[in-house]
Amino acid sequence: MNISRFAQRLSLLVLLAVPFAASAESAIPSPPQLAAKSYVLMDGASGKVLVENNGDQRLPPASLTKLMTAYIATLEIRKGKIGEQDLVTVSEHAWRTGGAASGGSTMFLPINSQVTVDDLLHGIIIQSGNDASTALAEYIAGSEDAFADMMNETAEKLGMKNSHFMNATGLPHPEHYSSAHDMAILARAIINEDQEHYAIYSQKEFFWNNIKQGNRNLLLWRDSTVDGLKTGHTEEAGFCLVASAVRDGARMITSVFGTDSEKTRAAETQKLLTYGFRFFETQTFYKAGQELAQAQVWKGTTRQVKAGLAQDLSLTLPKGQVKQLKASMVLEPQLVAPLKQGDVIGKVEVKLGEEVVHSADLIALEPVEEGGFFRRLWDSIRLFFYGMFN
Repeated sequence: MNISRFAQRLSLLVLLAVPFAASAESAIPSPPQLAAKSYVLMDGASGKVLVENNGDQRLPPASLTKLMTAYIATLEIRKGKIGEQDLVTVSEHAWRTGGAASGGSTMFLPINSQVTVDDLLHGIIIQSGNDASTALAEYIAGSEDAFADMMNETAEKLGMKNSHFMNATGLPHPEHYSSAHDMAILARAIINEDQEHYAIYSQKEFFWNNIKQGNRNLLLWRDSTVDGLKTGHTEEAGFCLVASAVRDGARMITSVFGTDSEKTRAAETQKLLTYGFRFFETQTFYKAGQELAQAQVWKGTTRQVKAGLAQDLSLTLPKGQVKQLKASMVLEPQLVAPLKQGDVIGKVEVKLGEEVVHSADLIALEPVEEGGFFRRLWDSIRLFFYGMFN
């Protein structure tokens, strides 16, 4: 076998045999059928869709659009391109599109007033202000049209294959659409990438300019495990809700489009969350940075490098299936120094029967410097002859 094609396969069955409560396998009932056009239940740890109905159908997202608007704003803050205390001037376009006289959701921003980025972000997430969304979009990109281009570029990077944005607010437009699955993907990115700003989504009200408005996500009052995200409503879209909750360390994300009332979207979302937490379980098998194996290194100062994972390996499966998992690991055989910490040096696959339920890159947990002249020369000779006879 040519060494360049050789891969070391190691069993991780022993490593997967972590303690868990023994329980008899039981059949999982069918998921609830919701009174909604489209919906998705997603495991927050892996991004795996656990339940879906018309999950990829392109539908008007209404104010769920503002999840993308807020997400881009927080990206720009983290990149240092804008600051939370920057003052944003409310343009006539922002005022006319989403101000008090527009008839839609508003933060009640006066025309030509100046508002901080932080206040606008709260006004978008909690109050669903169309004026706040437009003003912040114009501040970031120069115009709402240019910001829509940023939204579409970001959607593509996230893998949102059934989304296209024409504005920052979600106001109706024939070419403005998304899907329940795409919005769940976006929600997961918001949660995982920026915990500090994600905390805004759990706030029940926001007071600005002597006006207090409540968060329209009714589940924040009904279920203490729910910590976000966003509602949406237009006549065309119906009542929509993207939500997330954490129980016993497991996170579920729901995305529900096209219900007939504010109460219905909350009740139907609650059904999905209850089903997910009742019949699925999340378990962390390996922690990020945990040494899982040692891989051979050629031409380096050391012969071995520790291999592990960049992120925790957590899986959510129907209850009772954890003990059926099997894992294998493949290490690259021809690792040549120098190696940087974080370089990909192999892969872990976890299977349930013949189905791969999770795969993750193995990375070098430490750097390996290039060896001296004679070490490199000797390893070059060894590799040459090894390649000839294998």
